[in-house]
Amino acid sequence: MSERSQKFVDYIIQRIKNNKGDAAALRRADNPSTEYQSWEILAGFNIKLDSENERLPFATVAADLARTKAEANGKTLIGQAIARCYEDGNQSEQAKAKLRRLLACDTTAEACRILRPLLTLAESKGVAPLNYAALLDDLLWFSHDESRQKIKSRWAQNFYGKQAEEGVDE
Repeated sequence: MSERSQKFVDYIIQRIKNNKGDAAALRRADNPSTEYQSWEILAGFNIKLDSENERLPFATVAADLARTKAEANGKTLIGQAIARCYEDGNQSEQAKAKLRRLLACDTTAEACRILRPLLTLAESKGVAPLNYAALLDDLLWFSHDESRQKIKSRWAQNFYGKQAEEGVDE
């Protein structure tokens, strides 16, 4: 996971802890109608607001950090989180359908849009804190054709595979 992604997660956690107004603005960062309210905070981390492939991943992660009131970056990867939302884990047909929908995404914007309800579901089911820095890295690289397939493969591996229990480091 990149140093920039980890620093961003730490930056957002501090902003949320120290300022309720920032937390409120960040909770709305992944909604196209209200995301502009978070732009001052994102710009404070030198996010290119005019680049959808950069802005949307940061906004998606920031919004979920604010909604969950995360106090630290977690270890749960997105594939694991989807499986853990269901009693039958990766054998659940609903979980498999949600994973397949995520894996069908072709653009960063689409992946961020599909992730929004998945992240809300994970929070509602009490899934252990996500590894937001790893998710942010994946979303930032998702727009690169040569990386997208690797990212999708990793998400599926985390959902189905043994590595899902151990975590995956790169």
